[in-house]
Amino acid sequence: MLWYVAGSVAGGAGLGLVLGGMGRYAHSPLGLSARTAVGVLAIVVAVGVASDLGILGTKLPTVRRQVNEEWLHRYRGWVYGLGFGLQLGVGFSTVVAVSAVYGAFAAAFLSGSLRTGLLIGAAFGLARAVTILSVATVRRAPQLVAVDARLRRWDGRARILAIALEATLGAVAVVALVT
Repeated sequence: MLWYVAGSVAGGAGLGLVLGGMGRYAHSPLGLSARTAVGVLAIVVAVGVASDLGILGTKLPTVRRQVNEEWLHRYRGWVYGLGFGLQLGVGFSTVVAVSAVYGAFAAAFLSGSLRTGLLIGAAFGLARAVTILSVATVRRAPQLVAVDARLRRWDGRARILAIALEATLGAVAVVALVT
């Protein structure tokens, strides 16, 4: 479990660092002010929320790939955990279910800062990794089946919560723009 969390945080932090660095170089030639960056982020989040809600028939761009479960039997636990975590922490290498993935990494880019990009990415990776706590006490197959059923029951509510949090972030960005 620790390797999975470390991998997820490292994957998110690494991508956030790269995007923050790329954003730093984009800020100068484009003359992108902090105010403009917040405005662009508000637009990205609004488009993402609209996409999450299916407004105008939009769907998120995503890949149809999951982590290879054959790794479970092929590699040591720490290799599997680290590799699985890295892929999920990056966010785009597996199925993207909500636009928060795009919003988080857009924020890392728009920050125009290596450090801020790294922190945004690390926070994303950690948030992504926290889901493993739902199976922390699982030791037998019937327990895993029960957790899976419980998570499936919560799927719709969790999606609504994620979209509500995204919308709140967008609203905060808009308020920051007008004040």
